[in-house]
Amino acid sequence: MYQTNRKYITPDMKMSDLILDNPSILLLMEHFGLDLIVHEKTVIQLCDQNKINSKVFTAFANMYNGFSLSEVDTFTKNDIADIILYLRNSHNYYENEKYPEIRNYIQELYLKNSSAEIKLIDKFFDEYFEEVKEHLSYENRIAFPYFNELLHFSDSGKSGGGKHDFSVRDYSEHHTDIESKLNDLKELLLKHVPIQNDKTLRRKIIVSLFELEYDLTIHSAIEETILMPLIGNLEKNIN
Repeated sequence: MYQTNRKYITPDMKMSDLILDNPSILLLMEHFGLDLIVHEKTVIQLCDQNKINSKVFTAFANMYNGFSLSEVDTFTKNDIADIILYLRNSHNYYENEKYPEIRNYIQELYLKNSSAEIKLIDKFFDEYFEEVKEHLSYENRIAFPYFNELLHFSDSGKSGGGKHDFSVRDYSEHHTDIESKLNDLKELLLKHVPIQNDKTLRRKIIVSLFELEYDLTIHSAIEETILMPLIGNLEKNIN
């Protein structure tokens, strides 16, 4: 997570300026599968070139700049595919990049400080990581395919898109607060766990936890505030 001047983003702004103001925008671009070389393109030019809805991208970009969603009711079923693309790619970032990075830091710390407290942190994070992987797998295997199926039925004008025992209510009930436990880990590192030999590693772990929590918070807000209501409306219209 980087400091941002909270500039409110509009589609006519240059991408390079936005990235220089807030490098976290690079992560947003990765979640949409965009090339990080932006030349002199504006937001809308980059989105049009890559067939990404600029309204969705701009709304998410403003979340990365510290603004809350303000136009929830303007999202439609036509935005669902881009939202799922963003969420799927963010899952890849969490599971294959950020979590292994933090775990490697913790293991390296344990090698230099083989204390019971750090062993406890290692165990805590392993258990947390397993919970997160289960959550991400559930969304990738069950929820997202179901959402895409609903879109297919809706676009085809057919009925009967809900012929299986799953709904957005199930998704909502399964949706856990996977970012909250990160705060517990930060509290342990900041207040309780003594580290003698490597304060640099402690700092790297804490910063990585903040970065992960920052992105997860946006991720959860998108799911709960935008995606769930859209899918709920889709289910009503089909069934």
